Amino acid sequence: MKVAIIHYWLITRRGGEKVLESILKLYPQADIYTLFYDKERYGPYLDGHNVFTSVLDIPFFRKRWQKLFPLYPIGINSLKLQDDYDLVISSESGPAKGVKINNNALHICYVHSPMRYCWGFTKQYLDAIPIVFRPLASYFFRRLKKWDLTTVANVDYYIANSMNVAGRVREYYKRDSVVIYPPIATTLFDRGLQKNNKEYYLSFGAITPYKRIDLLVELFNKSSKKLIVIGEGSELNKLKKQANSNISFVGFLEEQLEETIQNARALIFPGEEDFGMIPLEVMSFGIPVVAYKKGGALETVIENRNKPEQSSGVFFESQTVEALEKALLDFERNEDQFDPNWIRNHAKNFEESRFLLSFKQFIDKRIDRNNEA
Repeated sequence: MKVAIIHYWLITRRGGEKVLESILKLYPQADIYTLFYDKERYGPYLDGHNVFTSVLDIPFFRKRWQKLFPLYPIGINSLKLQDDYDLVISSESGPAKGVKINNNALHICYVHSPMRYCWGFTKQYLDAIPIVFRPLASYFFRRLKKWDLTTVANVDYYIANSMNVAGRVREYYKRDSVVIYPPIATTLFDRGLQKNNKEYYLSFGAITPYKRIDLLVELFNKSSKKLIVIGEGSELNKLKKQANSNISFVGFLEEQLEETIQNARALIFPGEEDFGMIPLEVMSFGIPVVAYKKGGALETVIENRNKPEQSSGVFFESQTVEALEKALLDFERNEDQFDPNWIRNHAKNFEESRFLLSFKQFIDKRIDRNNEA
């Protein structure tokens, strides 16, 4: 069977890219198509695979990929499929599902989220843009939104990465979807739990406006508690300038990542996520999570105030410093009652083998149905 996988871009290796790599375990001979591919930055994870890129994939554009959203339709239209594929899988939180298919190939779209800057989060993105450019950005967001709607019918079946995203697909695209949770790497469960020195709180993920790392900086600037921030992104330099010495920004931390997670008191997750693989990855170390009570966290974080030993974390109700501060105090009162083994076993419910089995079964049934038709 000839398979093509369309992924929005391959610049940094985050949750969506880990899903792509899992899908490649099912279809190792698949060709990959993407708007941008920065092989040096991404790493060796796609070595041995055919990767085809768009006309936008030149060094000048690649460095500014997030700001080129008005050109995404041009980029996706330039991706010419190299074969008559039997199966096309689009991995979507950008324009991937808009790829032109030149035969009757079955097209299945795995949705990480409808494009956030078009659907539901436009204001957050506009607020992060200098005010003089906001009217122009708003115009291009509206154009991209209209184009995105023209690509909805290009897909035969949708798979959502969470019930949260399935709701968005239904609301914005008027299409039903099946929920298959993203894969948490099996290797995270291969080692035993280690001693936790509980030295600091942890933030982990892209440092972009909707992640709300600014809340953490504001809160920890008021205290002497230690916070380590793992990740990079557009807000990094601004937040580093605002942060006191008890807040450390440490970048991606490839080599010391596991050790840094292992000694955290808790992960603080203040953004509204589509799903959020990082909380589960941290839970695999037995570490609890303090999370904003909205979005994907509602499907991954279990809060039981009466039985902290059967909880994987604590929620806060609003994205304010006051709400977050109260949640941290509540967590600290019960911190010693959280059970690392319980937390880890909860995370194991999302282990990669479950994703691979569910995804393969879904695809095979639709291929059989397509062949019968």
